[in-house]
Amino acid sequence: MIQMINTRLMTIDDIEQVLDVENNSFALPWSENAFRKEMKENDLALYVVIEENGRVVGYAGLWVIGHEGHITNVAVHPQFRKKGYGDLLIDRLLCEGEKKGINAYTLEVRVSNRPAQKLYEKYGFKSVGIRPKYYEDNKEDAMIMWK
Repeated sequence: MIQMINTRLMTIDDIEQVLDVENNSFALPWSENAFRKEMKENDLALYVVIEENGRVVGYAGLWVIGHEGHITNVAVHPQFRKKGYGDLLIDRLLCEGEKKGINAYTLEVRVSNRPAQKLYEKYGFKSVGIRPKYYEDNKEDAMIMWK
């Protein structure tokens, strides 16, 4: 079967499928209400999704703060990982950020999440420090990365 892959801006109608990705990706997932607030009330928020055959299988988001972008989330459903979808999400997110005038990006990533770090490094992100005990679920440190 031919895989139809599409990246696009996220809409409020995507929240149910994004929650499926979120709940299968994170120990402390964001709530439906959190996503609704991001989409309806946060003027700084920009989210993209990736679809396979019409199903949302990943998403990524950032906050546009002046000319900087703070990447808040990147997730691909576990059943759809290792297909390059993370690359496509980051690429689309950076393209959308460029349209908004962003010229620098930052994010936090678990120090243990080497696959994610390698993905970000591919796009020019560099480690600049550590946020100790950043993650609430297990008090793991976060690597701060900038591009």
